[in-house]
Amino acid sequence: MNRRSYLRRVGAAGAVAGTGGLAGCLGFQLGSGDGFAGEPPVAENRPDGVYYPTHVEGMNMGGMGAAGDYRVGVFYSFAHRFWNVNGESVERTDTTAEDDVHLMASVWDPETGHVLPETGLSVEVAKDGALVSQEVIYPMLSQPMGVHYGGNFALDGDGTYTVTVSVGGVRTRRTGSFRDRFGDPAEIPVETEYSEAARDEIAFRTLDNAGEPGAVSPMEMSMLPDATAPAVDDLPGTVLGEANSNDAVLVATVLDESPAGVDAAGPYLAVSARTPYNRMLIPAMGLEATHTRDGSEVFSGELVRTLDPDLSYHYGAALDGASVEAGDELTLTPTVWPQIARHEGYETAFGALMGGMPERTLTVE
Repeated sequence: MNRRSYLRRVGAAGAVAGTGGLAGCLGFQLGSGDGFAGEPPVAENRPDGVYYPTHVEGMNMGGMGAAGDYRVGVFYSFAHRFWNVNGESVERTDTTAEDDVHLMASVWDPETGHVLPETGLSVEVAKDGALVSQEVIYPMLSQPMGVHYGGNFALDGDGTYTVTVSVGGVRTRRTGSFRDRFGDPAEIPVETEYSEAARDEIAFRTLDNAGEPGAVSPMEMSMLPDATAPAVDDLPGTVLGEANSNDAVLVATVLDESPAGVDAAGPYLAVSARTPYNRMLIPAMGLEATHTRDGSEVFSGELVRTLDPDLSYHYGAALDGASVEAGDELTLTPTVWPQIARHEGYETAFGALMGGMPERTLTVE
């Protein structure tokens, strides 16, 4: 469901959902699948880029809640491996015998449907008033779900759990109508029913093309916004072109005026980073740009991580009053790999293998 559909639904219904639980399975139309018998081994000869994972699985929705500027959804599926990124280190986290579920949370703006990366998020899990688990959970990127937060958790058997999601303020610059929003934290309790039997009924299917370049389709998430970047044709301004750096697709556009909240006037360069195939947002990277004309430098500087209602999450900077003309060159230089954990199929992309994320140059037409 795209943001336009989301807004139409919100306008018609008056709200996405109540703060109570929403039972049911959100998935990929997997049918009964293969049945879960443990994760298959990681695919051999994985490419240096995005690839089909060994398996796909559905998930159960625990519930939804809202407070302040935020709405959250809580979900769970089978516990599974994922990869953490710390600087240029990529380390696999495997499941343990104590892990019952992979617990996930999505955070978004209920007014616009924008998923919110980089909020900082922790989860407290309680049952019958007793604390079961409490920890910061990782910002993550998956092919079916895009940006979300997740981790493997041990639970205390079947029953009703209170999952309290603590959302920190958004750490990135906010512009436009987002300038005065998402700065405050919030605690959002979500009542979640869990049973081992319900978990074991979640659809699970292995893939015959595991390890091949490509990606599975995004999950159908009824009543939830997706985490995709705007389509190229929907980006405001004049689109200058796109480049691919280790499967991070970087789409550059220039606006005649900087959005409100940027401390400079004049043209504004915005780069929208997204995955190939599914157009999922890629947050938390470092990116610089150099704008040259006839071999002379016009602008050089950092592109700041920014959240804007029209541009969505992007990397941007005012161009010191300089216009962009046909024949100009724009060099995009990733300086920090996306500091976000990856589900299988993304862990070898976006700088994670030898070669990192090379700079790319666009020629303006």
